[in-house]
Amino acid sequence: MTYTVQIKVMPLKELLDPQGKAIVGGLQNLGLKAIEDVRVGKNITLQINADSAGQAQQIAEEASKKLLANPVMEYFEVSVN
Repeated sequence: MTYTVQIKVMPLKELLDPQGKAIVGGLQNLGLKAIEDVRVGKNITLQINADSAGQAQQIAEEASKKLLANPVMEYFEVSVN
């Protein structure tokens, strides 16, 4: 069976996000003063052929650990649909 898997990769909360800071500055310059913080990450969608949703989750987590996310700077969340 084919599963659609979403992987959200975000910078670690402890690290600065210069891209997010630049976006906040731009939004505030446009008059959107209520926006205080922005974090920029990646959303990755995989189509995984697996026997079960659990196996698809394991495959996605392995892909994330080995290639899709840098554990020194990022964390990831996997959801199977």
